[in-house]
Amino acid sequence: MGFYTSLNVAATGLSAHRQWMDLIAGNVANVNTTRTAEGGPYTRKLAVFQDIVDAEGKVLGVKVGGIGQDTAPARLVYEPGHPDANAEGYVAYPNVNIMMEMVDLISASRAYEANISSLQAAKEMAQQTLSILT
Repeated sequence: MGFYTSLNVAATGLSAHRQWMDLIAGNVANVNTTRTAEGGPYTRKLAVFQDIVDAEGKVLGVKVGGIGQDTAPARLVYEPGHPDANAEGYVAYPNVNIMMEMVDLISASRAYEANISSLQAAKEMAQQTLSILT
């Protein structure tokens, strides 16, 4: 793996994990959204990661290849006075679990930090190489 390839892998990882953290923030922000433009409660969004591959099949990094939706059912809460309650008095709340979002956020931030460490290590190696040449 060349110097620029390692930088590219780390940079694409930073971008992908930042996008994942953005999705998590959106999920948390919509934890109580019972009505969307599409109808029904907000649905939890998930990042779908995909390898970036060159023509020779070498992996050059990672990207968010798509945004999926969690297929878990909505949470039903008995609130007969709520404007979005059904005939039985239940309100469909998003399938967002704050605990799962926090676990995902910790995972995404740790991966982001790992990519930063990789970039810093590559930078230090380049600086040491340049100091040897002078």
